[in-house]
Amino acid sequence: MHDTGLYLIIAVVILALLFDYINGFHDTANAIATSISTKAMSPKVAILLAATMNLLGALSFTGVAKTIGKGIADPSTLTNGMWIVVAAMVSAIIWNLITWWYGIPSSSSHALIGSLTGAVIAAAGFSQINYSGFVSILESLVLSPIIALVLGFIIMLIFLWLFKNIAPAKMTRNFRTFQVLSAAFQAYLHGTNDAQKAMGIITFALVAGGFQATMDIPLWVKFAAAAAMALGTASGGMRIIRTVGRGIMKMQPVNGFAADVTSSIVIGVATYLKLPVSTTHVISSAIMGVGAAKGFNKVKWDVAGRIVTTWIITLPLTAVLAAIVYWVLGIFFY
Repeated sequence: MHDTGLYLIIAVVILALLFDYINGFHDTANAIATSISTKAMSPKVAILLAATMNLLGALSFTGVAKTIGKGIADPSTLTNGMWIVVAAMVSAIIWNLITWWYGIPSSSSHALIGSLTGAVIAAAGFSQINYSGFVSILESLVLSPIIALVLGFIIMLIFLWLFKNIAPAKMTRNFRTFQVLSAAFQAYLHGTNDAQKAMGIITFALVAGGFQATMDIPLWVKFAAAAAMALGTASGGMRIIRTVGRGIMKMQPVNGFAADVTSSIVIGVATYLKLPVSTTHVISSAIMGVGAAKGFNKVKWDVAGRIVTTWIITLPLTAVLAAIVYWVLGIFFY
């Protein structure tokens, strides 16, 4: 039994780090999409910068990891807790790969939370869900893109008023420089929030398997998750970059900078409050808000609608997928 537990925790760590790696090229692409689309940076430079800043961000905070690890369910009370995590990770990875292949900026956060919730319900029933924690997480996921949309609209209006008398060529040149800084900061904040989710999942499994008693994040987990996300970022994510950076609206440097500032504020506040948010949702919504400030016809609402539809269906579909994976694993292993 002990050997089985050891093999399971190794499997969980591998799957969680694979998820983090995929998250790196799936979600981090959003953080640098605007700077690439406006030619503020080349794709290679932007990806290298994002990988470095993601690594630093991932090592800076653990609050979100603890929220993920105990917010949905108490791992110490679950039977087959590590199998639950295995099912959740397989489901989330499948969903991320599908949406990446089709270039849809879906949320890795939604995929992970939906998958973990579905696996817990399949294994232990609805009574094992920590509804107060789950609702708190859900509220942050739902409210953050709405806030980003409104804030992006407001910030862009302020920029349009402040810089209305500056020549367009000068605006483009100056804001391309600013975008390098804003993209770096946004990638750092992405690491402070998104990389925490894999840390929380691994620690959840460690507690569920009896390898540790508390939700304190071990140092090796921090470094492993941070490195996996940085490597994933370095692999790039041009499919997502094309959709976010060019698909929603025609991007100019001032628009990209406004979107970067908006999403950085929302992600930064969420991390401070120890709440997980979808960086995909936040950045895409910020771009929609910025585009709407220039005129509602500037936003490609058909693309935006496809993105929003994916957001809505991710939680329920990944919950069902994780439940199916858990049941299938049960046929062969337990």
